[in-house]
Amino acid sequence: MKFPENFLWGGATAANQCEGGYNLDGKLPSVADHISKGDVNTPRTFTYDIDTDNFEYPSHEAIDFYHRYKEDIKLFAEMGFKVFRLSINWTRIFPKGDESEPNQAGLDFYRSVFEECKKYGIEPLVTLSHYETPIHLAKTYGGWTNRQVIDFFGHYARTVFNEYKDLVKYWLTFNEINILASQFGAIMGGGIIPEAGNSPIFNSDEESVASKNQRFQALHHQFLASANAVLDAKKINPEMQVGCMIAGNETYPLTCHPNDVLKAQQSIYEANFYCGDVQVRGEYPPFAKRMWQENDIELDIHAGDLELLKAGTVSFYTFSYYMSSTASTDPSQSASAGNMMFGIKNPYLESSDWGWQIDPVGLRVYLNEVYNRYRVPLMIVENGLGAHDEFAEDGKIHDSYRIDYMKQHIEQMKLAIADGVDLIGYTSWGCIDLVSASTGEMKKRYGFIYVDKDNEGYGTLDRSKKDSFDWYKEVIASNGEKL
Repeated sequence: MKFPENFLWGGATAANQCEGGYNLDGKLPSVADHISKGDVNTPRTFTYDIDTDNFEYPSHEAIDFYHRYKEDIKLFAEMGFKVFRLSINWTRIFPKGDESEPNQAGLDFYRSVFEECKKYGIEPLVTLSHYETPIHLAKTYGGWTNRQVIDFFGHYARTVFNEYKDLVKYWLTFNEINILASQFGAIMGGGIIPEAGNSPIFNSDEESVASKNQRFQALHHQFLASANAVLDAKKINPEMQVGCMIAGNETYPLTCHPNDVLKAQQSIYEANFYCGDVQVRGEYPPFAKRMWQENDIELDIHAGDLELLKAGTVSFYTFSYYMSSTASTDPSQSASAGNMMFGIKNPYLESSDWGWQIDPVGLRVYLNEVYNRYRVPLMIVENGLGAHDEFAEDGKIHDSYRIDYMKQHIEQMKLAIADGVDLIGYTSWGCIDLVSASTGEMKKRYGFIYVDKDNEGYGTLDRSKKDSFDWYKEVIASNGEKL
């Protein structure tokens, strides 16, 4: 039970949650820049028109990685990172999304970031789209519901592939692409926005058939865009590798009643394998037709689409994993929110400060399920514990709870490797504190590095190490032997 010698240890961020500088050097807003802060009791909302520049929209400043990236990457290097996952904010390269010529200042910024990584021997793992659809494309074209956006994304992808072909080897197309299979993904994942006013980004109300059809059509367009990106990357530099990224959902039956077992199985297939099959196998899964019929979904699939999906399959599979849930056909059971999903609480598991159930063994279950279905290298690119971090009397943060969470998950990774899973890397989510995607808070902290900023946007932005910083440094140095 050992990790491979070349295992890629590191951490992960997203531009809209850490970068800031949302209107600097030619950048225009993305959908994320129109989403308000929130908390566990107040849902984040999308605002059609923004006319303010404060922490009401936390992505505007975030943790100011835009100006502090050298300091942050130096800290990542001190921990021993082999890889750093980050995203390119599309609107830094093409501010509106449909321009013919890129914004040079944006190209220069990411070149500096990648060069800084290379200086320390850190491999960038770059996500092309992490909830950062240009707001112009959302307002003018209807976001990913419009087939034209495939071409705009293709132009963007080819531009950055050519620009960084000697600096970036590993690419991901769409972050947690499967959230579009859930109504929670419409705004953030698909750039499908309301025409005016405010709207909750996670809406649990009954959804119309038309809205559901929009989401799945947008998802089909993203599949095509991803396949094009895979083919373009191979042409530009055959050494580049392009992967998918799935929000990992592990669901157990609440009871051993056959109906609960069937419902849990359907949840796993629809949440994980609908998108995984298209991106890894190059085809919609057999259960897709039943799912479309039951939900009155009619996709507009053009001639050549299915052939493109078959040709543009990814070379590795990455995913986020934070928690698991259960499924039941008992109408008296109520579901609670988790990472972009709803599920029934498992009575055998403890929960985080935000109610996400902690299930390390579920990670091993998921790894085995996915690897035995796809047989391509896997990478965990998001995993971590969102928690309240407070300074002790000695002026330090003793986050033993985070260390314990990660230790248990890494132990299960070892067991999965012993099971035969080809696991090639692990990038913990929010290696430095950043804005929470689900609640828009700063106090929901994941990092090994504390950032002095509160929920109202106040603070010095100074960085300081938590106990988990030195712990993770030793984990990497020992290649997972010392936990």
